[in-house]
Amino acid sequence: MAKALTLDTTLSNSSVDDRDILLLVQTVRAGIKYPLFVKIASQSPFNLSEWSVFLHLSERTIQRYKKEKKTFDPIHSEKILEVTLLYKRGIEVFGSPENFNAWLEAKNVALGGITPKSLLDTTFGISLLKDELTRIEHGVLA
Repeated sequence: MAKALTLDTTLSNSSVDDRDILLLVQTVRAGIKYPLFVKIASQSPFNLSEWSVFLHLSERTIQRYKKEKKTFDPIHSEKILEVTLLYKRGIEVFGSPENFNAWLEAKNVALGGITPKSLLDTTFGISLLKDELTRIEHGVLA
């Protein structure tokens, strides 16, 4: 349980990374509490509607989590962490949130002409974006 508290602090300080996989697994299993989700969401460019699409939950359901002080199920907690880790990685590769946000919104030839943000609703899409960020980092474009 103490480890999950550490992750709460780590996430809210935007220093989470995927080096401590067991901590991430433990946190996913325990579920992300709504207040932590709010902190994470506030540090991203995504609004509630976009998070709703990424998590495959209605906005109303997410709002109910707030009202009922619920914890996200493991499947949703995992997606929250995946998006958070990808966003952190994107900022590292692009050098600033503004540059990465612009990339997320722009149609991408290497991705078949779709916007990278449109892939954040699936684990496969997130994996594809991680691979694309690695290619960009190493100067291998398309």
